[in-house]
Amino acid sequence: MKQQQALMLKPLLAALMASFALAACSVGPDYARPQMEEAPAVFKEGQNWKPAQPRDLGADGKWWEMFGDPQLNALVAQVDISNQNLALAEANFRSALALVQSSRSAYSPTLDASASASRGRSGSSGSSSSSSSSSSSGGSVRNSYSFALNASWEADIWGKVRRDVEASQASAQASAADLAGARLSAQAQLAQNYLQLRVLDAQQQLLEDTVQAYQRSYQLTQNQYAAGMVAKADVIQAQTQLKSAQASALDNGVTRAQVEHAIALLVGKTPSTFMLPKAPLAAAAPPIPQGVPSMLLERRPDVAAAERRVASANAKIGVAKAAYFPSLTLSASGGYQSSTFADWFSLPGRVWSLGPQLAQNIFDGGARRAATAQAIASYDGTVAEYKQAVLTAFQEVEDNLAALRILEQEADVQNEALQSARQAVTLVTNQYKAGTVSYVNVITAQATALSAERTSLDILNRRMAASVLLAKALGGGWDSNSLADLAPLAEQSESKAKGLKDNAALR
Repeated sequence: MKQQQALMLKPLLAALMASFALAACSVGPDYARPQMEEAPAVFKEGQNWKPAQPRDLGADGKWWEMFGDPQLNALVAQVDISNQNLALAEANFRSALALVQSSRSAYSPTLDASASASRGRSGSSGSSSSSSSSSSSGGSVRNSYSFALNASWEADIWGKVRRDVEASQASAQASAADLAGARLSAQAQLAQNYLQLRVLDAQQQLLEDTVQAYQRSYQLTQNQYAAGMVAKADVIQAQTQLKSAQASALDNGVTRAQVEHAIALLVGKTPSTFMLPKAPLAAAAPPIPQGVPSMLLERRPDVAAAERRVASANAKIGVAKAAYFPSLTLSASGGYQSSTFADWFSLPGRVWSLGPQLAQNIFDGGARRAATAQAIASYDGTVAEYKQAVLTAFQEVEDNLAALRILEQEADVQNEALQSARQAVTLVTNQYKAGTVSYVNVITAQATALSAERTSLDILNRRMAASVLLAKALGGGWDSNSLADLAPLAEQSESKAKGLKDNAALR
């Protein structure tokens, strides 16, 4: 008996030795990051750029603190807690991690158990002309009780499982980068909206001051008309100018309300429960360290996500090619079988089987060839997406560097124009009081000054937005090295998911 069992184990041992000998084999191409043909050494718009302190975009990633506004800092902190787009990205990340675990489970054998009990009668072998009584008593009634444990394991000879795990890990890293990108996008949008809100507050204050100035001018024309010094037309013109300024002040409130509602959405609150009181603009456009173009490959979450998707697609080519080769499955089963319940688990009722199985698909109508072609095409597509993401990153940095450089120059020139317009208002108003010019000159000077004031605020708003967008384009202090170990990110996501569930339960 022992010799017979030893003879049966030989094929299994041979199969095991063969599988271990080929365990290092993985079909399909090994991954290499796609190379950019024309990656620049420096940014064109970054020449002679004023440097900033490294802390502005430090490793902590709190780039918004460079604006020095406590209210902005408090609002950005709420994005991580309540933003629903971020919650969606975190859920997708946790789903990707679960797929990694699912892929790794193929390394382990599967074990299942089964138990059954049945009672049946076999048919009679007598002739068809036999009596009904003999037919009813023909055959035999048998009971059957069985219990079995079945185990199987497919040897990863050609690296199919390894390539599948490699693909799922790269996809999980891409999902983690997507999460970082969603967080950066929400933070940048919030910073833009908040700074725009403060510029709108400054513009509202300007319009309110303008309404008061126009009110004084209107009163002046009324007094001069009562004294017979000016015509009724001057009073009408002053009143028209005053009402137009009041309408502009009211219209500014519409834009401010919409921006405030957008901020509420970003921090996960309903507009009816969220309010930001009017306050002066405390932030100033800060200098930003630009770095070098090659840093974008590590600092931009969207670029890192695109690169990880290339790695995943590359691994899937190996999965597709592994289907061309035979699969080796090692299986074993053991249990008990008996015709009586009392002897179900007795030693004589023990049954077992053990052995390898080698399987090869001979003909599939070109399905494997099509699957491989599809995997290669998908890889080529992800390479194109990666290169496009890199080119877009270069463009966004160049755009905002150019915007900051030119807007700084424009702000200096506009400030000179504003000073001249203010002086013109004072001079022309004095001349009108002296009766040397008509009121049309006063209206023209005041309109020019108001336009210059609003243009200055518009330039300030654009400079603030460009500062935010440049920080975002540079990755906001994020680093792709965080993708090397997904465990901390997974723990953070699980913790936040639990917190969201607890908050929902409390509500």
